[in-house]
Amino acid sequence: MRIGKLRSRALSSNVARAAVAGKGSEAGFTLLELMIVMLIIAILAAVAIPAYLSSIKAAKEAVLKEDLHVLRGSIDAYTADKEKAPQSLDDLVQSGYLKKLPVDPMTHSDSTWVTSTDDTLQNIDQTEPGVNDVHSGSQETGSDGQPYSSW
Repeated sequence: MRIGKLRSRALSSNVARAAVAGKGSEAGFTLLELMIVMLIIAILAAVAIPAYLSSIKAAKEAVLKEDLHVLRGSIDAYTADKEKAPQSLDDLVQSGYLKKLPVDPMTHSDSTWVTSTDDTLQNIDQTEPGVNDVHSGSQETGSDGQPYSSW
């Protein structure tokens, strides 16, 4: 009986030593495992970055469309109320139709808006011609194939 106990103790201590020794030699990652993880991260980035950039462009285009809508509405309201078209976009701010000129999301400036003036009067009550339309100052092309300056 005693020999059986000694044998089981020796066996269990050998197993414990082997487990400790094996654990120390297998701890950490191999170079191959690290390279596979880096490859997976690179593939995910290659898919995500173009989607991110296209969503940024779509957001800027939405802001530009809204800004043009607000500016054109303010020009029309100014013309109807004052019975003359504004001579510049600053007239809209000074008269309270806009708190401030919006920043063109494509050029990142509020001074690059391009105004169109026309000598024709928009209604019979209008006494002076002036600014009747506004466009972005950017020469880049939008997602619809048209330059932002033609929107």
